[in-house]
Amino acid sequence: MRLLFLGDVVGRPGRRALAATVPRLRRDGDIDFVVANGENASNGKGINPGAAEELRDAGVDILTSGNHIWQSRDILPYLRENGRLLRPLNFAPDVPGVGWAVRPARRSHVPVAVINLIGRVFMAPAGCPFRAVEEVLPEIRRETQVIFVDMHAEATSEKVGMGRFLDGKASAVVGSHTHVQTADEAILPGGTAYLTDAGMCGPEQSVLGIRTDQVLHRFRSQMPVRFEVASGPVLVQGALIEIDEGSGRATSISRVRERVVS
Repeated sequence: MRLLFLGDVVGRPGRRALAATVPRLRRDGDIDFVVANGENASNGKGINPGAAEELRDAGVDILTSGNHIWQSRDILPYLRENGRLLRPLNFAPDVPGVGWAVRPARRSHVPVAVINLIGRVFMAPAGCPFRAVEEVLPEIRRETQVIFVDMHAEATSEKVGMGRFLDGKASAVVGSHTHVQTADEAILPGGTAYLTDAGMCGPEQSVLGIRTDQVLHRFRSQMPVRFEVASGPVLVQGALIEIDEGSGRATSISRVRERVVS
């Protein structure tokens, strides 16, 4: 099985880039399942139902999210009704939505589990991601051995720690949130594919997808600034992972980085 994870989708440019690339990547790359982090898909911060449906139509099977999931109020009923958009598993248990889901791959129909976690270091308060994922793994393994984890976190150490913690328990652990693709892809000793951060699907000439002039003004003045998504060519970044369907062990992981000119 070949699973593609795409890093944080930033605004309309990111959505359009995925619409232009995911169908081709699925076809030419023989990809069975696509996961993307969509928490910044609407105006660069948050996601609304229209953006979620647009990404689904582009070929994304499951959307993960993170700390900006509540930015758009109209996403709440969508989260309650649609199990294809996840919120972090270790949020408070009574909030809308679910933190993991199992869906069949489009061609092979092999079930694929996707778990969405959020870190706590340099982030808003949340439950322990290590305990949260440990509690649900037995239930998930009764449905499938193919388990992908999006670790949405700020601190590199916390992401690496989750990779080591889940080595041999999940097929892959890939980080999101920081929008900068790292170069540490590896198959860990227990057979888990790992990458600290997948990067972003957002404008290349920017600061993490946001207009450079606005971010620099904020840094220099320390005054509030209204941020806007940048324009121009878009980087589509992520990770392509090959997984043995029977054992759930990863056999390879490679970074994805494409430049899309609209």
